[in-house]
Amino acid sequence: MSDYENMTVAELKELLKEAGLPVAGKKADLIARLQDNDGDSKPVEDVVESSEEEESYEEDYDDEDWDDDEEFVDEHIARQKPVLSEEMKEALALRAAQKKATPTFRRTEWFRYKRLSRSGWRKPHGMDNKQRRNFKYRGSLVRIGHGKVNMASDLHPSGFEEVMVHNTADLDQIDAETQAARVGSTVGGRKRELIHSRADELGIRVLNRRRER
Repeated sequence: MSDYENMTVAELKELLKEAGLPVAGKKADLIARLQDNDGDSKPVEDVVESSEEEESYEEDYDDEDWDDDEEFVDEHIARQKPVLSEEMKEALALRAAQKKATPTFRRTEWFRYKRLSRSGWRKPHGMDNKQRRNFKYRGSLVRIGHGKVNMASDLHPSGFEEVMVHNTADLDQIDAETQAARVGSTVGGRKRELIHSRADELGIRVLNRRRER
């Protein structure tokens, strides 16, 4: 029997994992569990009990009870990809690279007032405004140099052109190869489900599809 007292808790847990025993508890509990496992004199009964449990499990769930058509695991469905030219793919890649290097633009005094932290960018004014005078600790200014690629302008990161949809009839005007649907925020749940089902029939990607509960 090994000297468990001189071993660390991590080493004791490794031994318990190898023996298939629980690893929860204090060090004294771990040592007692290992000592009981070393002095276990009924391995045959344990094997018999486990085999009986397996047989009862097989009896409860016979092969004939399983339905081959029933899906127990949700399959991953790949999202539609747009049909893009090589130039457009390069433009999207360049825009993504530029976005990583673009700073976050915050409004003047955004850190002082909560209402300003929730608002968007506003051009700073005032003769003594630190942000207008381009003091570094006041944040970056919006400049023309931060502009992105014009070819990829107004495109979704996936490469699709977004089209606002409020009913199923709007889907008929969408080109599934280059455009994707975005359901309006005022559309109700029942109509939204109809739009989703119709989009699936037409092969149109819905950008703001809600997760089914």
